[in-house]
Amino acid sequence: MILAAGRGERMRPLSDTLPKPLLHVQGKPLIIHHIERLSRNGFKEIVINIAHLGHLIPKLLGNGAQWNVALEYSDERAEGALESAGGICKALPLLGSEFLVVNGDIWCDYAFDANYRLKQYLAHLLLVPNPPHNLNGDFALSQGVLSNKANLQYTFSGIGYYRAELFKDLPCGKAALAPLLREAIANRRVSGMLYHGVWHDIGTPERLQAVNVSYK
Repeated sequence: MILAAGRGERMRPLSDTLPKPLLHVQGKPLIIHHIERLSRNGFKEIVINIAHLGHLIPKLLGNGAQWNVALEYSDERAEGALESAGGICKALPLLGSEFLVVNGDIWCDYAFDANYRLKQYLAHLLLVPNPPHNLNGDFALSQGVLSNKANLQYTFSGIGYYRAELFKDLPCGKAALAPLLREAIANRRVSGMLYHGVWHDIGTPERLQAVNVSYK
């Protein structure tokens, strides 16, 4: 699943006319970078949630045939964007028992793993070294298992593998993902890894410009 429904307040004025995942990095929309990488790494079915200016996303991407994937859309326009957990909850009927979720407004070179299995965990999160805008990090990592607090914390990349069971008690509606994750982490049900490859959170016009300048 690609999360693509957010309003992108920090990206204004660019996000006033385009959803953030349609902003261009290295000559193409962020979301197309994701779809191409997912397809190359064996993913065949992709769900995209839409809300803000959501009609523009299926208009551009269609059914995904040109990337050899099948695209389905989880439409949140009637409710307004449901945030990450709420968007995943609404899309559960389109997802399997285990699935990958990636934020539509990041740019990275991570090789998404279509064969990853969670085993005893409810989620597996990709963490990255802390960027300047999140120096305190989000979660700690020790021997492949996450904890909520430690002296050394890393930033959640916006890429995670999830079991549908994580969302089973969540009433569908607007809901953030962090509280759900923190509860599961407290119960030692979330694994993780630290990724040192290319990763950027394209959250503001300045960060978008910096990435486009850096990787010319």
